[in-house]
Amino acid sequence: MLLDLVKKSISVVIPIAEGDELWKELLPDLAVLDKDDEILIVSESSLDSELEQAAKQAELLCPVRWIYSLRGRAKQLNSGARAARSDFFWFLHCDSKMDRTAVRKLRESIERDSTCLYFFDLKFLNDGPWMMVLNRFGVWFRSRLLGLPFGDQAFCMHRDVFNHLGGFCEKAPYGEDHLLIWRAHQKGVKVRSVRAPLSTSARRYGVEGWLKTTALHLKLTARQAIPELMALLKRDRIS
Repeated sequence: MLLDLVKKSISVVIPIAEGDELWKELLPDLAVLDKDDEILIVSESSLDSELEQAAKQAELLCPVRWIYSLRGRAKQLNSGARAARSDFFWFLHCDSKMDRTAVRKLRESIERDSTCLYFFDLKFLNDGPWMMVLNRFGVWFRSRLLGLPFGDQAFCMHRDVFNHLGGFCEKAPYGEDHLLIWRAHQKGVKVRSVRAPLSTSARRYGVEGWLKTTALHLKLTARQAIPELMALLKRDRIS
């Protein structure tokens, strides 16, 4: 896979559900983006009338566009990628929070090696059960040691890498982010941390129950991972 000269501009793709307002709280965290970058809010709904005002209040230097997409996170992510004008795609969840160092660390990473799929180290906000400290360790183990980050860790990659992986699987009933990472391993794309934290809400664990939510995630992950692991091992045997 050949990549052109690295360009630093980034297209931030933020899929949102109908009626979701959290993207407005995320915009101020993205005020450190350059004027050559862009933010794409991808929704199944029509243009939010507050988009222009929200961008102004966030004091953004880069443009913000509203992209319409069919329902489904994978469809939204792929629609954002197709509409993106920059060479690097950064897929962010709308409930993510970060400090000013996140973008700097991301730029350093893509300058160093533009052939990787990058992710952030995940932290949970203090709005969930105290047991979330175990989940944070589990995320670190899964992503740093096993090389299996999830979408809430804000994947970023060059458009050539994204196209090489075939984008997010729109047929999967869940775990399109998980499947993309397995495809990266199967196709020999390096998966690397930018070594910067990114926070997300843990409120759902409190509402739905920590044990129930954690157990469900583990069950769904294992169900999807086993056939992907077998495919990876089969590829290694053949090669």
